Amino acid sequence: MGAGKSSVGRALGELLGLAFEDLDERIERRDGRTVPEIFRESGESEFRRAEHAALKELFSELSAGAEKVVALGGGAFAQKHNARLIEAANVSTVFLDTGVEELWRRCREQHGTERPLLGSLESFRSLYEARRPHYLKALLRQETSGKTIEEIAAEVVRALGLDQESGRGLKRIRGRRGEKQ
Repeated sequence: MGAGKSSVGRALGELLGLAFEDLDERIERRDGRTVPEIFRESGESEFRRAEHAALKELFSELSAGAEKVVALGGGAFAQKHNARLIEAANVSTVFLDTGVEELWRRCREQHGTERPLLGSLESFRSLYEARRPHYLKALLRQETSGKTIEEIAAEVVRALGLDQESGRGLKRIRGRRGEKQ
């Protein structure tokens, strides 16, 4: 939450000439409600069910040849059944890392954005600390503090060895899960 997944994902998609998709937006389209509405009306367990279904659908499309940059919600990596899907999909994953205080500040400054799990700083910190070990399983850990969205996206492209003009290199990095850059 607040790491810049959607903003960096969009910039990365532009750099690579690929479509960008935010998994939360897919969930909202499929369910006909916003993420905050799902949390409010049906609870987190219903949201996680919808998230898993959307992730399965997405990976089916990717295995059929679709290529895109995708932003997963903050909790997707921490759900065991989603982590298994991500691992099985053999896709490159990036953890946009920054300190919890910076994430808290970013979330608090995003006016008009409702975040169902934001809560207090203490609960936010606990959630972050519980999820962080899952995030660290990503292929690449990218530090974001003090950097622009464009700088972060460019660093991800370089770290993954991707061709910015055509996306060449995407296939090359698949299958290298577990190797740290």
